[in-house]
Amino acid sequence: MNTTYSKKEKLKSKKLIDQLFTEGQSVSAYPLRLVFLEAPLDDNVKAKTGVSVSKRYFKKAVDRNRVKRLLREAYRLNKNSYFNNITTQYALMILYIGKEKPTYSFVESKMNTLFDKFSSKVS
Repeated sequence: MNTTYSKKEKLKSKKLIDQLFTEGQSVSAYPLRLVFLEAPLDDNVKAKTGVSVSKRYFKKAVDRNRVKRLLREAYRLNKNSYFNNITTQYALMILYIGKEKPTYSFVESKMNTLFDKFSSKVS
């Protein structure tokens, strides 16, 4: 896998997102939560990923978009170390459930913790 976050890797299917939240499992590393589901994907990708930030805690779209950009960047840079060695395909949704605006270094450290928990739960 390369370090891009292409259109094929983005989770956009409404049907798959609904299935993810009804049947999926989750792991948490506060303030991040990862909901995942093993699903056969059409494209030749190992994981389709989406990010979400609650409107309850971040009223302004500017703030929500900033947090989502941080989440996507942390995912993009760290996905190789976690998804190169898996064989099954997953649908993932990364949720930011905190109330305060994070910094990139904080998000990245929590993302690594989250994916460590994900790897141990999957294997």
